[in-house]
Amino acid sequence: MKTEFEHRQAAHCESGVTSNLLWKASGGKITEPLAFGIGAGLFFAHIPLIKINNGPAIAFRTLPGYIFSRTCKSLNIPIVKKRFFSTESAETFLRQQLDKGIAVGCQVGVYYLPYFPKEYRFHFNGHNLVVYGYEEDKYLISDPIMQDATTLGSYELQRVRFAKGALAPNGQIYFPKTNVTITDEQIKQAVKAGIKKNVYNMLSIPGYFAGVAGIAHTGNKIKKWMDKLGLKKAGLYLAQLVRMQEEIGTGGGGFRYIYAAFLQEADAYWPGKGLSEISATFTQAGDMWRTAAVQAAGIFKGRLTTQQDFDKMGDYLIAIASVEKQAFEKLKKIKWD
Repeated sequence: MKTEFEHRQAAHCESGVTSNLLWKASGGKITEPLAFGIGAGLFFAHIPLIKINNGPAIAFRTLPGYIFSRTCKSLNIPIVKKRFFSTESAETFLRQQLDKGIAVGCQVGVYYLPYFPKEYRFHFNGHNLVVYGYEEDKYLISDPIMQDATTLGSYELQRVRFAKGALAPNGQIYFPKTNVTITDEQIKQAVKAGIKKNVYNMLSIPGYFAGVAGIAHTGNKIKKWMDKLGLKKAGLYLAQLVRMQEEIGTGGGGFRYIYAAFLQEADAYWPGKGLSEISATFTQAGDMWRTAAVQAAGIFKGRLTTQQDFDKMGDYLIAIASVEKQAFEKLKKIKWD
């Protein structure tokens, strides 16, 4: 059984899945950048009390599932989203949808994905892919960060759908509920809603752990890591930051480039709002994140070992926070009506 579905490679898993699931309904207009921006995918959070792979929880994206849900909500598209208590009921429901010709998104863990390079396999359960058919015991898989479509055996798919640990997917499955047509006016209003949501998330969440305040706070914390944690553990914490930034769903720098592309595409729906000009600032922020990643890599690989090196790393994040704050404040000042 195979649904009508075309695999398209993307930069980020969930925005790629969202775009691919909405591609036909939008006539190819919901690109990956539009899905990412409408879904308010750009984020930052640092929660030291939560540990992932023995390092602090640092996120450069919204929680898994939010991009798809927000994009569909902004476009007035009803969705189905389910989790399961048993592997049997999860597979039964999956096959029922595929038999109806419905391609579905799934949240999975990456550790046991056999087609992932070994260096990218660690315990992270926020990955997304599309299942669009099956042939006997093999499921047809469109993982948007891979160049080509692939397959997973029934047990292999079950294993990643029910991976344990933080963000455990519990067999989560999601897809648009009905066949719909997405109009340009719907996209225009969804773009506005997505920008407003992302502005709030990056500027207005209370506290110091999230948004641009979280980036600056993390920069200041990094300056204290060497004394507080010791060189080895501090280096491992920076390795965690880079892993979440550059290896999981494109991370910090890549997300800023996608958001820049979103604003460029959004400019066609809202001309005269200066979105293309603001886009350049997010490209700058992406470049700065990549520079910071090089500095962090030098520390955890043992090439950079002084307090000045940690200070420089912290200053990079403080500067990034300033640049992103300026960009989001410009977006906040836009008069949409």
